[in-house]
Amino acid sequence: MSFFLSCLKRIRYFALSGLLALILFVPSLELSAKTPPEIRNQDELQISQDMHGQDLNGFEFVKLDLRGFDLGETDLRAAIFNNSQLQGIDLRGSDLEDAVAFACDFEGADLRDANFTQALLMESTFENAMIDGADFTDAVISRIQQKQLCSIAEGTNSTSGVSTSYSLGC
Repeated sequence: MSFFLSCLKRIRYFALSGLLALILFVPSLELSAKTPPEIRNQDELQISQDMHGQDLNGFEFVKLDLRGFDLGETDLRAAIFNNSQLQGIDLRGSDLEDAVAFACDFEGADLRDANFTQALLMESTFENAMIDGADFTDAVISRIQQKQLCSIAEGTNSTSGVSTSYSLGC
């Protein structure tokens, strides 16, 4: 019986040793990582200072410095601007319906007549932004920023016919 147990231990020892050698010395399958959002569409998006009037529907501008860029009259529906520098950007007349701009700085941005319907603008700031005629209908915006924008809200959006103050819930 002890001979039988001895053989069983040796077989188990060789089997485990073989399995360990197989794991250590046989090349593993190639794995690919998910592309980070900062560079997901950078090949197809040729960023330039003047992108006025382009169709950028659904593009991602994550962690980009777009200070002073001209994106006026641009189709930016469902675009993403998370953690981007947007100071002084020209978004005049642009369509940003369903866009996401989390933690963006719109300081001094020209947002006149822009459409922010159902946009997610949490943690974003709008210091000295021009918002005459901008439509913020059903946009998600912090209460503090909403009050600040209400204090300067004027005009009516030329496309939707909704007044800026009404769209902000002032």
